[in-house]
Amino acid sequence: MREYNRRKFIQTSTLGVIATSSLSLNCQRNLSSERKGSYMGDFKDKPLENIRAAFIGINRGSTHLKNFANLPGTEIVALCDLYEDIVVRELKKLESYRANFSNVKTYWGDKNQWKVMLKEVRPDVVFISTNWRNHAPMAVQCMKDGAHAFSEVPLGVNLEELWDIVNTSEKTKKHCMMMENVNYGRDELMFLNICRKGLIGELLHAEAAYIHELRWQMFNADRGTGNWRTLHYSESKGNLYPTHGLGPVAQYMNLARHDDNFKHIISLSSPAIGRNNFANENFDSNHKWNKMDFSNGDINSSIIKTNLGRTVLVQWDETSPRPYTRLNLIQGTKGTLAGFPTRVAFENGFEGLTKDHLSWVEGDELKRVYEKYDHPLYKRLNKKTISSGHGGMDGIMMYRIVECLKNGLALDQNVYEGCFWSAITPLSARSIERDGAPQSFPDFTRGDWKKTKTLKIVL
Repeated sequence: MREYNRRKFIQTSTLGVIATSSLSLNCQRNLSSERKGSYMGDFKDKPLENIRAAFIGINRGSTHLKNFANLPGTEIVALCDLYEDIVVRELKKLESYRANFSNVKTYWGDKNQWKVMLKEVRPDVVFISTNWRNHAPMAVQCMKDGAHAFSEVPLGVNLEELWDIVNTSEKTKKHCMMMENVNYGRDELMFLNICRKGLIGELLHAEAAYIHELRWQMFNADRGTGNWRTLHYSESKGNLYPTHGLGPVAQYMNLARHDDNFKHIISLSSPAIGRNNFANENFDSNHKWNKMDFSNGDINSSIIKTNLGRTVLVQWDETSPRPYTRLNLIQGTKGTLAGFPTRVAFENGFEGLTKDHLSWVEGDELKRVYEKYDHPLYKRLNKKTISSGHGGMDGIMMYRIVECLKNGLALDQNVYEGCFWSAITPLSARSIERDGAPQSFPDFTRGDWKKTKTLKIVL
């Protein structure tokens, strides 16, 4: 077994790493037993005419910064990052977007500068785009200091901190949204629209994934995403990044909202080979990556069972040499919608292009499907957001965040959804440790998901 200096792990992660702790059953019962605030499923806060925002972690967060800055009724009050050059770079960009962003406070250097920023600036909202282990602690502190928290994915890495997020949000009456941008992709929005119209019947099964070969990030050994993300392949276990695939299919199925909810999960991983081989082939024998044991399996497969008995396959693989996919499949009693490549099949066919469900509508034929079923939100915003990042989904997401805050509306993704989707990581790890034994989902809503409204098709 190869050893690695954990102190180095803590020191080199962007804005520091806060150590995780395992959650005992007694601790889980204590955390979930009693609500000490308000249920946040359909929470609406007072409208914010002018939204004062601070940003923590502005390398990945630069996209969010630009998209937010270019919307009316927004104000940037602070930028914070571990590295001064990143802050200076983004400040220059910001001043080119809007002239009235010239008095932005800046923070860098010490890993706790973000805490100083919160006390000094008192923003309305904070956008968090740091390493995974900082998301939950930062979100919790933001809410305690009076700000709505918007975090990159995942929302947290263990069940204890996910419960902490829920309890803090309920107690402070502050939004805490995990910014799952994929839910705002064109295909994902169209599939949601088709499902809501009942065109594929009763929903039975979904398939979700994050298959994305990221071994190249290991060359960011001293700074950048690979500097801290690579460590998780050794330090963590199971499905490390579930939400990009799971978020959309969970909303197709209306999980944690009125109809159904997550019940339990079983999980298994393949042997761990690819990362160790890549380290041996590309780095010196004394390099830190060759002093680690990348023990998490190269590909993880998990199956979720819902309260209604429906099933969801969730896969993760950031190591194997294969094309990118999120699967994005939803199967019903009258048809199936699938992604990568996008294709649809309806039991009775589609407008003369197919006569039944035995043939896909795909390729150039999809134009007619888009024309008929494109989500109204996509049609309203696509021209404004197409260059905003990830095919336009980043801009649509930010537009909706600002729109909801300015009008005092419930967010498209509530705090409980972020916690359920993120809980896949620790629950899959537990299942693997128990040779695939089922692991029950905690009910972060304490039963109130049955009262939460279905996500509407926003016009």
